[in-house]
Amino acid sequence: MPVIAARTRARPPAAAVATGVRFGGFGGQGIALMGVLTGRAAVIHDGRQAVMTQSYGPEARGGASSADVIISSERVDYPLVTRPDVLVVLFQEAYRKFAPGLKPTGRLLIDGQLVTPEPGLAVPWGIPATRIAEELGARICANIVMLGFFAAVSGLVSRRALEETIRTTMKPKIVDLNLRALGRGFDHAAVAAAART
Repeated sequence: MPVIAARTRARPPAAAVATGVRFGGFGGQGIALMGVLTGRAAVIHDGRQAVMTQSYGPEARGGASSADVIISSERVDYPLVTRPDVLVVLFQEAYRKFAPGLKPTGRLLIDGQLVTPEPGLAVPWGIPATRIAEELGARICANIVMLGFFAAVSGLVSRRALEETIRTTMKPKIVDLNLRALGRGFDHAAVAAAART
């Protein structure tokens, strides 16, 4: 079920560069929400093109779940991610399922509490997203911590765009919590980058 959104503001001509992103986890982790927020932020606030598709296992909650987003400077002609450029996983089974399909030059981002890297696959960028969310008092916002981390590491969506999307998409009573969660993800990206040098 693709959701296709059109670009809303003019940009200077540029080479069309499409980047495929896959978010993977299990039902109930807010994987689809990560895709929705990323796509809306890219289109509405960053002036890009984006297409989002999602997939669930047979169970709504607890089953495998993924959301794919393609972000481009031009119209997206093919809405499916076959080999992601960026893979973000919050569940070991999602890692096992999707990591082998990551492009050789791709980036792998994991919740280091929930995913154990396996030899022979891409060296991941790790963040203890679940622990950080627990420190904020709401384990359920681990997906937003991870979203901030993803945006900071990949550079595909701006922080401002994600903040505005959270403000206009979420219920007012949870906006502040989610903005703090997003900020913690951005903050941790600097820590992770330093650890890799």
